[in-house]
Amino acid sequence: MPDAKPRLTVIDTDPGIDDAVGILLALASPEFSIAGMTTVAGNIGIETTTRNAGRLLAFAGQEGIPVFRGAAAPLSRPGPEPLNLHGEDGIGGVNLPEPSRQPESRTAVQWLADLLLHEPAGTVDIFALGPLTNIAKLILDRPDAARRIGRIIAMGGVIREAGNVGPRSEFNLWADPEAADVVVSSGLSLVLVPLDVTRRVRATRDFAEALRAPAKPLASMVADLVESYFETKTHQESRPLHDPCVMLFALAPELFRLKDLRLSVNTGPAEEAGALTIEESGTSVQVALGVDGPAALELLARKLTAV
Repeated sequence: MPDAKPRLTVIDTDPGIDDAVGILLALASPEFSIAGMTTVAGNIGIETTTRNAGRLLAFAGQEGIPVFRGAAAPLSRPGPEPLNLHGEDGIGGVNLPEPSRQPESRTAVQWLADLLLHEPAGTVDIFALGPLTNIAKLILDRPDAARRIGRIIAMGGVIREAGNVGPRSEFNLWADPEAADVVVSSGLSLVLVPLDVTRRVRATRDFAEALRAPAKPLASMVADLVESYFETKTHQESRPLHDPCVMLFALAPELFRLKDLRLSVNTGPAEEAGALTIEESGTSVQVALGVDGPAALELLARKLTAV
């Protein structure tokens, strides 16, 4: 049987160490045809996230993939203060080349709308690795284009566990809860990969060393990224690979346990902003609630060491 045609994909991102790992995994996976990357401000500002997207493409020799600068701030509230959780450059100080191509002149939303209207409806997927501001703006400003999206797979939220920026809030949804509400309530095909799952795909120092052993460039770079991740926290034996779970789900959905949940997004004060509530009046969303963590890591390593 011939291989399936690569799926046309957009990566919406705020790199980010774990974003970088996910991006390199996508670039190493022939199952995806990356149409472009759109950037958004996240735990670091838009200029840095956009630069990092270009740096990753330059490193991977994929300069033909365009980068489009997206939202510098949330839809309607002040953006979070830069957290610098991943170092001042957003990727832990790992040595990457400078972008060899400047960001495109069109904005992320302009380009997304043009792409979606040009391609057959349902054939373009979006991997959302940061706050959902760009996708929400597309839904609000260009609903004709947004409804042509095949599927959005987004890392975000938390269902049954504690949040990472509030009692019930995860950073990506907390950073722009109004955008998260727009996307979740849109009725578009959405798979949400929350902290409940991403915390179970954990890289260790041994995993980084195993990636480095074959001396393959992408795998060695991911090893460097994982090791820089450890530098941001002391006395930890493993770190969760949040954003790569989006790509891992797209590659091997059978490794994940999905459930349809009716969700609403809290758009209230900061402490509860972005919190997800399961309620009858919510919108039906597919949510990953379980994962075979070791198998997911094995798939990540296999893809990275094959190129």
